[in-house]
Amino acid sequence: MTALHGTGAPSAWVTRWVHLIRPGARALDLACGYGRHTRWLAEQGTQVTAVDRDAEALATLANLAGVTTCEADLEGAAWPLADDVQFDIVVVTNYLYRPLLARIAACVAPGGVLLYETFAQGNERFGKPSNPLFLLAPGELLDVARTANLRVAAYEDVTLAAPREACVQRLCATGAAPGENPGSAALYEATA
Repeated sequence: MTALHGTGAPSAWVTRWVHLIRPGARALDLACGYGRHTRWLAEQGTQVTAVDRDAEALATLANLAGVTTCEADLEGAAWPLADDVQFDIVVVTNYLYRPLLARIAACVAPGGVLLYETFAQGNERFGKPSNPLFLLAPGELLDVARTANLRVAAYEDVTLAAPREACVQRLCATGAAPGENPGSAALYEATA
């Protein structure tokens, strides 16, 4: 029997940035599915808001300490969070709905971090997703960061061989504090 989709290990891209996560940070895991990142973030001591349309998947997260679930159809209903709510960490993986990109970036608090990883153009040669609506154009995540006045800490537009062949874009960007130039936004220091 195979594990439920989204219950495996967290993305290496997300875990790479653990030094940016301070204990007690508020995190948003958007389109979280069964919560592989929600679970990992909660283990790091963050307070996680896990959003997905799948009630069954969210039910598997409901009893985790530090986790609040929110069932919402991100594409067919109103934005489920208050307009001014912001998070220290915003994680989005394997999900793309372009009308929400600006709103997602706006959820990054001053000094906060956006970790985004999803499929890119070229992936159609490896299978699904192959629909252009679900594949990022070259540099598209960079444009999102630039438009939102976020500082890009790292960006990749790569073809992966494992865990399966795929074309992906990855972004780690930070939000500037009020009055701070986004180019000098401070990253959280690693805590030992």
